[in-house]
Amino acid sequence: MLTSLNNPLIKEIRKLRQSKVREQLGLSLLEGTKLLESACLANCPIETVCYTLTWQEKNPQTWLSLAKLAQRLELVDSDLLDAMATTVNPDGVLATIKKTRLVRPIPEHLQLGLILEHIQDPGNLGTIMRTALATGVDCIFLGKNSASFDQPKVLRSSVGACFQLACKICTDIVEIVKSYQAQGLQIIATLPDAEKTYWEIDLIQPSLFLLGNEASGLSQELRQLADQSVRLPLKPAVESLNVAVTCAVLLYERQRQIKYSQKP
Repeated sequence: MLTSLNNPLIKEIRKLRQSKVREQLGLSLLEGTKLLESACLANCPIETVCYTLTWQEKNPQTWLSLAKLAQRLELVDSDLLDAMATTVNPDGVLATIKKTRLVRPIPEHLQLGLILEHIQDPGNLGTIMRTALATGVDCIFLGKNSASFDQPKVLRSSVGACFQLACKICTDIVEIVKSYQAQGLQIIATLPDAEKTYWEIDLIQPSLFLLGNEASGLSQELRQLADQSVRLPLKPAVESLNVAVTCAVLLYERQRQIKYSQKP
């Protein structure tokens, strides 16, 4: 059993809180039973699993599944695992995974995509990823000034969507929009001052939704590229909605339109 913070493996895992270290080592940090169960379901190879005895006794099947996927298994003291984790109350298990295992190929023909600009809250990004997977989004394109897909909180909030959804960080998000627009995709911007509400336009055709954060919204450059602009109607007392909520409303409205466009 590992008990020392000075152990080289423990030191390395603790450094994975830093994005520059994750980039240097090519590793990401997975924390919690639910996320690791999702990794098992996706049959995703794992580098190292650190777990407590209490966790192993409570989760024998998950432990066995991880044992088949992991290169290395390490039993650790519970206080040590607490010191390694980024969460306040870790549930007894964490793991490292090669960042390349989180990369999914972008479909050749896109039917539905998300462009996320300046989405800095990792919880919002993870929630958007989970909703995107649930509603059939083909790919998420993320601006460079946003939270990273491999941040521990993003991965936890995605609840396993990170293993199944194509996600790409873009150095030039405007060029991405232009390229798909040239292919015939409808570009839809979410703007608080748009004339149309989100249910007034056709969302069934191949589309890219453009979403910015609550504070600054979309850049002027992206706004000008949009073929359509939509808003979510709000009462005067509410200035804006959480971007993850806005995204969910749009994606499920598309689901609704698809369902009711189909003949009985």
